[in-house]
Amino acid sequence: MSNLLQSIYDGLMHTGWVEGVAVIAGIVSVWYSKKENILVYPTGLVNTIFYIYLSYKGHLLGEASVNLYYTIMSLYGWYLWTRKKEDLQTPALQITISNKKEWLQQIVFFASFYILIFVSLKFAKAAFAPEAIPWADAFASATAYTGMWLMAKKKVESWIWWILTNIASIPLYFIKGYAFTSVQFIVLLILAFAGLLSWRRKAKFNF
Repeated sequence: MSNLLQSIYDGLMHTGWVEGVAVIAGIVSVWYSKKENILVYPTGLVNTIFYIYLSYKGHLLGEASVNLYYTIMSLYGWYLWTRKKEDLQTPALQITISNKKEWLQQIVFFASFYILIFVSLKFAKAAFAPEAIPWADAFASATAYTGMWLMAKKKVESWIWWILTNIASIPLYFIKGYAFTSVQFIVLLILAFAGLLSWRRKAKFNF
């Protein structure tokens, strides 16, 4: 246990400014998301752009693709969240809970991306990225793809997928030497549970 704590401490002491800014922006973004505040997207863009660089540098190619996807989906989600109803005051998009058909769509969405990313990373590992961890990176990436897609649509279930992403990402980034990022995912995991409870209270059922 002492060796683990020492490793975390050493990692935090060697954290670069790029990772530090990305982590802070990520935590702030998730906090705004929990509050259903539009600032989730501009703060999130800072996080995702920086992590494209960090993920590529750490041979986490699946995670790099996730952050590129995050960047695109942040712009899409920003647009959806700013739309108003005819009264020009009420948001057009409301928080809802998925029905069975939507749950099936989410599982198919996740499985499709997992297979695609896993196969791609297996090829990359053999060809030029021997440090890649295909199964773990693909899982963290595919759950994140699903969570971001659902977040843009204000689906409560987005938080379930974020919880899975955070659980997978904590050890994944620590192994790659990004200790501060691992700590970030611990914080994000706590916020994801809080976000799930908050959004469930606000949600409208979609049955």
